[in-house]
Amino acid sequence: MDIAKRNPNNPLLRPSDLKARIKGMEITCLLNPGVFRMNGKTWLLLRVAERPTQVDNQISFPIYNKEGRIEVLHFDKDDPQLDATDPRVILYKGKNYLTTLSYLRLVCSDDGCHFYEDPAYPPIFGKGNLESFGIEDCRVATMKDGFYLTYTEVSSVAVGVGLIQTNDFRLFNRKGMIFPPHNKDCALFEEPINGKYYALHRPSSPELGGNYIWLAESPDRLHWGNHQCLAVTREGNWDETRVGAGGPPIKTAEGWLEIYHGADKQHRYCLGALLLDKNDPSNVLARSYTPIMEPVAGYEQTGFFGNVVFTNGHVVDGDTVTLYYGASDEVICSATLSITEILNSLK
Repeated sequence: MDIAKRNPNNPLLRPSDLKARIKGMEITCLLNPGVFRMNGKTWLLLRVAERPTQVDNQISFPIYNKEGRIEVLHFDKDDPQLDATDPRVILYKGKNYLTTLSYLRLVCSDDGCHFYEDPAYPPIFGKGNLESFGIEDCRVATMKDGFYLTYTEVSSVAVGVGLIQTNDFRLFNRKGMIFPPHNKDCALFEEPINGKYYALHRPSSPELGGNYIWLAESPDRLHWGNHQCLAVTREGNWDETRVGAGGPPIKTAEGWLEIYHGADKQHRYCLGALLLDKNDPSNVLARSYTPIMEPVAGYEQTGFFGNVVFTNGHVVDGDTVTLYYGASDEVICSATLSITEILNSLK
């Protein structure tokens, strides 16, 4: 049951709306922004994926080398040791490579619909060997002592969760990897609960277990423990293959409301909801049996990787959640949902 009201201006942003920031590259995709409000404006922290202009019979993509500089790798499409069946990841001689290099980039809006760049706010690029394949899918938690950015660090050896703290999005305090490999989809609760900080995260265990949503607690947002599994995949359902957190949980009168993504065996991504106890978020009170949002619009069904709606963030005004999301791993869109309607769908 899709209860989202899509913005009639969707898509709000396409790759052609921005210029590449890496020399010699082109923007392939805009994906899954973190969302926050600052200085009276709505801001999106986009994941921007760039790669070289492609030529016939060859795949070319950038990485950061050991010296921290961007290097372009080239592979022949007819090489028998190359598996390029997935447009996002290729396999060559037993090693995986991303087909694009992602970084984070700020855009802002006065009306929440029309976005533009402010040159005073710089992009955030990968840094160090644990981000040699780029940084992705940032969530922004707005807290009393600043903004906390959790994002995916990607390299040839690991996929883990990094943390950056900032007060103004001009100076960034990098805290390093806070959830070790293999982990991603980390969303911080925006206030402490009984004196402790909490985070949703998604460790992966393909041999035993799966891609599930977990909860962790911390005294300082750097050191995390008391990990507990909150939500597993459900065979035969819309979220049968993987689940992961969306943006920061929303505090409601009935508990913490988390809008999460799930995918089936055909890699179709939809959104659902979890309701967590207000004082003990390890207690799951309710969960969507059917999605609250599905890829039904044309721009959600066709693109770089089709049949995808995927969110990392939102803004809340009373009962209305304005969700910003990536569609088909290519364009940025928005939709509104009623918190009351989401909660009623869980009953």
